[in-house]
Amino acid sequence: MLNFTKMNGAGNDFIMLDNRDMTLGLGTTGISLLCDRHRGIGADGMLVIEPANNGGDFRMRYYNADGKEAEMCGNGARCFARFVDRIDKRGGKPVTFETMAGLVAADFHDNEIELQLCTPTDLTMSESIEINGQATTVHSINTGVPHAVVVVDDIEHSDVCRDGAAIRHHQHFQPSGTNVNFQCAMDSNTIAIRTYERGVEDETLACGTGMVASAIVHERLSGTGTPIYVRVRGGDTLKVDWQREGQTYTNVTLTGPADFVFEGKIDV
Repeated sequence: MLNFTKMNGAGNDFIMLDNRDMTLGLGTTGISLLCDRHRGIGADGMLVIEPANNGGDFRMRYYNADGKEAEMCGNGARCFARFVDRIDKRGGKPVTFETMAGLVAADFHDNEIELQLCTPTDLTMSESIEINGQATTVHSINTGVPHAVVVVDDIEHSDVCRDGAAIRHHQHFQPSGTNVNFQCAMDSNTIAIRTYERGVEDETLACGTGMVASAIVHERLSGTGTPIYVRVRGGDTLKVDWQREGQTYTNVTLTGPADFVFEGKIDV
């Protein structure tokens, strides 16, 4: 029997596992079955705590719903921080943890968690690619994982699944593919986004690294200052902030909720 905790960050939901003793041995198939919403627990992904080996307090392993390991997950990282705080009885002290994208730090502010993320890379603005027979302007950046950003006028009626899948698998972003965000401005410092997530292969209610990617693209296009507030499909609005030095974005932070849903056991 496997003990687990279910959490969500702004509607992005996760299975949380404690593997500090390094006894768990779930493979890709096992992880995908646990994330299956009909045959398992159901989640957008899985987060596993392991001992640190490169300067952090803990190591965070993140797996998409397809069972494949990914570099980073912003909403998952906030859940990871709150989960670690509970099971390690840290009392709300700041925590650092290692990810495949680099070292991430988390601070606790009442019901919200502020993450300090790794420095974004590979920002490319205004490339034109053909999607479903139409030329589409796409911006891209790596905020721990690769993201494409498309600005739209009507986010509610955007075909996120069709167009998101086409961009996610487009030859321009091969071999790894990309996450895809559709965004529109609500005011100078607030945007709304919808995200098609690689590995989930569907729209999710929120994506933390996608919020950061979209906020940076908005800043580049509009010239507005920080912070940028991002409203996600699940209804939450999160805050993205940074310091900009020329073309480099440093001290990037993402602040938002991380909530416990339930705990349980499942036969594996």
